[in-house]
Amino acid sequence: MRRLPGIAVAATLAALTPPVTGGPVPAGGQTARTHGMPESRQAAFARAARTYGVPESVLLAVSYMESRWDVNDGLPSVSAGYGPMHLVDGRLGPEHHRRDAEDPRGDERRPHPPVDPDTTAPPPRDTLHRAAELTGITPGRLRRDPVANIEGGAALLADQQRRLGEPPDADPVRWYGAVARYPGTTDPGASAGAASSFADEVYATIRTGAARVTDDGARVVLPAAPGLSPPRLPTSAGQRRASAAAPAPDCPPALSCEWMPAAYQRLKQGGYGNHDRYDGPRPIDYIVIHDGETSYDAMTRLAADPTYLSWHFTLRSSDGHIAQHLRCSDIGWHAGNWYVNSRSIGLEHEGYLARGGAWYTEAMYRSSARLVAYLARKYKVPLDRAHIIGHDNVPGTTPATVRDMHSDPGPYWDWSHYFELLGSPLTRSSDPTARSVMIKPDYALNQARFTGCAKSGACPARSTSSVWLHDRPSEAAPLVKDIGKHPTGDSTYSVYDQAALASTGQRYALAGRKGDWTAIWYLGRKAWFHDPAANRTSVPATGPLVTPRHGLTSVKVYGRAYPDASAYPRGVPAQELTPLQYTLPAGQFYSLGMTSPATYLRAGAFDPSHHRIIRGDTPYRQIQFGHRIMFVRAADVRVVPDNDRRQVAGMRASALRRR
Repeated sequence: MRRLPGIAVAATLAALTPPVTGGPVPAGGQTARTHGMPESRQAAFARAARTYGVPESVLLAVSYMESRWDVNDGLPSVSAGYGPMHLVDGRLGPEHHRRDAEDPRGDERRPHPPVDPDTTAPPPRDTLHRAAELTGITPGRLRRDPVANIEGGAALLADQQRRLGEPPDADPVRWYGAVARYPGTTDPGASAGAASSFADEVYATIRTGAARVTDDGARVVLPAAPGLSPPRLPTSAGQRRASAAAPAPDCPPALSCEWMPAAYQRLKQGGYGNHDRYDGPRPIDYIVIHDGETSYDAMTRLAADPTYLSWHFTLRSSDGHIAQHLRCSDIGWHAGNWYVNSRSIGLEHEGYLARGGAWYTEAMYRSSARLVAYLARKYKVPLDRAHIIGHDNVPGTTPATVRDMHSDPGPYWDWSHYFELLGSPLTRSSDPTARSVMIKPDYALNQARFTGCAKSGACPARSTSSVWLHDRPSEAAPLVKDIGKHPTGDSTYSVYDQAALASTGQRYALAGRKGDWTAIWYLGRKAWFHDPAANRTSVPATGPLVTPRHGLTSVKVYGRAYPDASAYPRGVPAQELTPLQYTLPAGQFYSLGMTSPATYLRAGAFDPSHHRIIRGDTPYRQIQFGHRIMFVRAADVRVVPDNDRRQVAGMRASALRRR
């Protein structure tokens, strides 16, 4: 693991917050030169604002909503946007949809073979080349040079103001219309609500202020203006559009959200698509975060294809606009595991796991977090990494499916920032006897080696929320082996391979320490990650653990929590209780996420009145076994509670003996 040198980000942020409420704005990092001296990023915003007559607070807040003022090494975002102002290159062709072998429904009794869909979509509005026309700066420089990029964004805002017939004005409120149109959506049906929602977020940022150190070390401050209250666009009532025949979107009122129903119809070749309807409330334990590996336009079109698959919500990158496709009571075919599908809500985010590295827009992060926080409250889903999971955390259903499970949203999704936006930040435990660790590297400084990006093979050095796991405390040691993902080979550094990765927010039992390295229990063995005292990539954590009950040498591990055969009524075939290829050995400990009831949702009929939930008497414990969650029978393990101090001492002694 390699971390960026030289910048004490935590100390700098402490000096910057709380946000400045008045007076001169301090200067920050350097990216260009003026009169022979390095020009700060802060000064670049101020100069561009003066040049084009845009209020500096407006320019700063729009940039914050698009990129959090980051440069991203001149790489494109997931939606082809560049630089702090997210100037979109509409001439970049869409990437081919990455096809995986995972069956999205995840029910081997009624397989739904994956298809290779047509994901062609109209190109986004080309703001990069429009900015080049307005400023005379070449597109190449607008992509690479953050100072030029900021100037291009200011020119676009001024151009929008002119097109609206409004003169330049020092009052930020007078720029609401130009701000609303900045993302440049080409969807006329949703543009009014999306534009208003985006502008509201920008002005909320102006009111609260913001301050941070960017990914290239620039120090930027947006002073707070708490008294600012801009008007809304008169068309903002279009935010939550629904027809008389369709339900209202299940979104919080402040979000731009529309109903775009997924297809539900019988197919000529038999069966039906592309989801299962369910009458009445269903238990929801998970909210699953995906990236769609394609554009918003393509995803919303695919959801309307009855031969494809389905999820509940799609989120757009440029402005955070949301389309809802399924009622939350219905079951989407999205996670590759029927048990998880039947107990989850799925969110697809516009973008590509390995295109543009880490750059998901702030607008999409914020919109997603507001939606998830709302859904979590409504459906009583805890805001932690045992319940808010990535598609890459969903287990295979049987040994045969483990190898092909999906890998999104991948290591570049900023889980720490996401949980801050959820209002449930990932925090360290102050308990001196903490016997778990939570993976929590500093996202801005943490960089890891990855391969498999785009056409080049090697991935650019980018911030990541993950740490690599080795079988010994050394960078030169092999990665931990995953017998399910790689039954005959070794784990790889591919961005699509989670066999030896631990991700931010995941909690693991401490298995030992040696110098700058920490060991955790992972997939039935010790796994070591670089965790130097001067720059920890983990923090102490508390929470219950499980270990095999006395007398058992190992415990079977499952990818779903299905009832025993005796629980199924006559006429309903019992689901096989097939364990995965892993076992949990005696003497090892794994974090307990929740105790899950044994259930199976019997579907497979077009008429939802024929569906039913079969409940068993055998509870399961959900554990963080590797990168993915898995299940063990409650009867096979014992729970080690937080306050079992004797057990803590035994664990520590055991860890020391194994060093």
